[in-house]
Amino acid sequence: MAGRETLTMIKPHAVENGNMGNILAMILDAGFTIKAIKMVKLSLHQAKEFYKIHEEREFYGPLTEFMSNGPIIAAILEKDNAVEDYRKFIGSTDPTKAEEGTIRKLFGKNTRENAVHGSDSDENALIEADFFFSKMERYYN
Repeated sequence: MAGRETLTMIKPHAVENGNMGNILAMILDAGFTIKAIKMVKLSLHQAKEFYKIHEEREFYGPLTEFMSNGPIIAAILEKDNAVEDYRKFIGSTDPTKAEEGTIRKLFGKNTRENAVHGSDSDENALIEADFFFSKMERYYN
C-alpha cells in the first residue's frame, strides 16, 4: 500500500513524560487511521538495526542509545499521501524551527528528543513497518 502508509514512533522521552495520549489524539484528529500499534522497548541492537541507514553519521551512536533507553510506541498510520502529510504534520526535526501547533513544536526538546519519528519515504515506510509488525498484527478493512 505504498503512498498510503507511514510509520511513526513516539520516542522514549515523550512516552516517559506521558504525552502518548495527546500525540495519538492529534494524529487521529489529523485524519490518520492507526493500522497497527504497540509499545516496545528496543534493545541497543534493535535500535542500531532500525537506524542502520544512518550508521556512518555522527548522531547514530547517541540516537541509538537514546532510542533504546525507554519504551516507545510504534504505529503504522494510514492516509492518502501518508509520508508527506505526516512529515509536514509533525514539523521540523529541530523543534525550535518547527511550525506552531506541530507535534515536534509542542512536545520536542531538541533534534534527537523531538517527540516522534516519521518515515522519510514510501519505501522506508514499508521497511520500517515490517521491522515492527508482522502481517497478522496489521488491521485492514
